Amino acid sequence: MQKQKMLLWPALLLSLFAPAANAAVGAVDLTASLTGFIALGVFVLAYALVMAEEKIHLRKSKPVLVAAGIIWAMIGWQYVQAGMPQASEAAFRHTLLEFAELMLFLLVAMTYINALEERRVFDVLRSWMVRKGFSYRQLFWLTGILSFFISPIADNLTTALLMCAVVMKVAEGDKKFINLCCINIVVAANAGGAFSPFGDITTLMVWQAGLLNFAEFLVLFVPSLVNYIIPAALMSLAVENRKPAAIAEDIELKRGALRILMLFLLTIATAVAFHTVLHLPPVLGMMTGLGYLQFFGYFLRVTLPGSLARKRAMAEREGDMERLRSLGQVVPFDVFSRVSRAEWDTLLFFYGVVMCVGGLGFMGYLAMMSDVLYTQWDATLANVALGIISAVIDNIPVMFAVLTMQPEMSHGHWLLITLTAGVGGSLLSIGSAAGVALMGQARGYYTFAGHLKWMPVILLGYIASILVHLWLNKASFSVFGVS
Repeated sequence: MQKQKMLLWPALLLSLFAPAANAAVGAVDLTASLTGFIALGVFVLAYALVMAEEKIHLRKSKPVLVAAGIIWAMIGWQYVQAGMPQASEAAFRHTLLEFAELMLFLLVAMTYINALEERRVFDVLRSWMVRKGFSYRQLFWLTGILSFFISPIADNLTTALLMCAVVMKVAEGDKKFINLCCINIVVAANAGGAFSPFGDITTLMVWQAGLLNFAEFLVLFVPSLVNYIIPAALMSLAVENRKPAAIAEDIELKRGALRILMLFLLTIATAVAFHTVLHLPPVLGMMTGLGYLQFFGYFLRVTLPGSLARKRAMAEREGDMERLRSLGQVVPFDVFSRVSRAEWDTLLFFYGVVMCVGGLGFMGYLAMMSDVLYTQWDATLANVALGIISAVIDNIPVMFAVLTMQPEMSHGHWLLITLTAGVGGSLLSIGSAAGVALMGQARGYYTFAGHLKWMPVILLGYIASILVHLWLNKASFSVFGVS
């Protein structure tokens, strides 16, 4: 019994990283074997290198890619010795298939976002905010509210980077204000991403797993809003109500920008329709949407010479030499150049986490984790605790673990873990992709210590959002009789 307890805590901490792709525990229990312990050690070392990325400047994908190979090689060897090589092969292939669906989905979304960025949609939005001459307090609220409402479509990471660029441009050099705004943006982007399948990787995983349909995420809108509003209202009291110096910036949208935005919305609608109406994987709709963009890219290339000729003639009539020079630098739109600009380090890291720790789940550590959280603990307490853990570990592996365990929970509890995993990362600057990215973008202004100072008010928002969900959606907790 004492030996089981000693093994339980490493399993409790490390099996959090097992992915939704793992179908079942393997036929060979490796949790108490030397192979299992080595696998745990390899993964801990790899993830330690991931967490130290900012210090050692080693891309986070590298250690988990190597660790994944080592872990599955050890599993393969054990199953060959046991005369069951087909079992480990089937588990790996199943894991790979599930990852491929998520990767292709994310790849299309990233391609559209990069295309919109290349067509200067985000630059125009930033320019508009800069030219309006908002006060610091107005800018604080505006960037937060926009982060909350843009992230459900453009994802929380992209939204946070866009809003941080605005703040850095307007309040250049004002360390206190930039730090407060960055915290506000991270909280808002994570909260906004929690009530949409497109807002975060974790919500996407829940949607693709078929546990919640597209419309059901919307019941988390009010809890997510509460999660953002409470800390924002308290932090805004520390913002000086003065105006920054006005900045003149005039940016023009590139041809086809708004049409690409409409195609992105059509792609989202296609993915939703494929999933809800035809009961096909959402990735099929997203890949169809990539075809929309490719056709439109072809149209832009074919019609570019005629468009340039018309614009040159107009500029010559007006004597606008600067306009003529800019027209001479126009580069044809290329869809595949947008694909190549996707966050490949993030996608490869995602692969490494899925494959690497899918092996740990296949070894049997996840069964130990499931017994502790969802048999010995109350499901509500477990889901709240996992949300807090996601502030340290990252919400992606936390959600992978829950989806892999597939505990028998009420509908309300599935909504709860979706909420807590989405917004729990806001508690620390390292708890979400948005926070980590902004520490790099606003280096020296937005820091771990600066975020930690406001952690108590963010925690208030976290607790309040959970209570609001338990109150508003209490009827959904009665399913299956789960408390």
